[in-house]
Amino acid sequence: MEPVASSVVQRRAMSSEQTPPSPSPSAAKQRRRTLAQDAVNLPNLLTFGRVVAIPFLVWLLDAPSPVRGYWACIVFTAAAITDMLDGYLARKLGVVSVLGKFLDPLADKLIVMASLVWMVPMGRIGTWAVVILIGREISVTGLRSIAASEGVVISAGQEGKTKTALQMIGIIALVLGYPYHLAYFGIDLGAVDPIHVGRALIYLSLVFSIASAAQYLRLFAAAVEAKETRGSTRGS
Repeated sequence: MEPVASSVVQRRAMSSEQTPPSPSPSAAKQRRRTLAQDAVNLPNLLTFGRVVAIPFLVWLLDAPSPVRGYWACIVFTAAAITDMLDGYLARKLGVVSVLGKFLDPLADKLIVMASLVWMVPMGRIGTWAVVILIGREISVTGLRSIAASEGVVISAGQEGKTKTALQMIGIIALVLGYPYHLAYFGIDLGAVDPIHVGRALIYLSLVFSIASAAQYLRLFAAAVEAKETRGSTRGS
């Protein structure tokens, strides 16, 4: 009888090892609570802050004046700083989340596009430039979504990062919007019109926008081709 009992015990032990233990209700509850807390962690709150700042920024630009331009510049600059800060904090605090990965680029595009679109009727930027920038953003976002659905991750290249930096600085200058008399270490630099500076930076960013879009397309084609090659190799 002992060998029989021993074999029964062994089979039960093997079956318990093969069957993964079902999660306890407390563990499931903890996972749900963690997902809910993603919306209120510090990096995502900063991202939400950029979205909330959009109506306030548009309100400041709606009735242009030197004072409103100054405050609009502060609002947009603060939003640009949080853009650099939230990703760093998410990695530093170990709270990188799917919600954050979705909201962060969305908030950036919303505040940039809202600012540029609102400044077209103000005569601070050409309509054609804004149309090209919006078309580029929609195209690249769609391309990356298709790539993600195929299991292909396309990271931003140097051209895209340069484009973003030029746009941020250019929009800050456009939002400021009125000439200022500048002096540096006692040297009179005269009146500087930030609209001309911002417009030049935005137009320069168009070059990097088109270059980065071409790079995304090239990387997407190469990644899809590599994936198909691996699939055909496994099938053979």
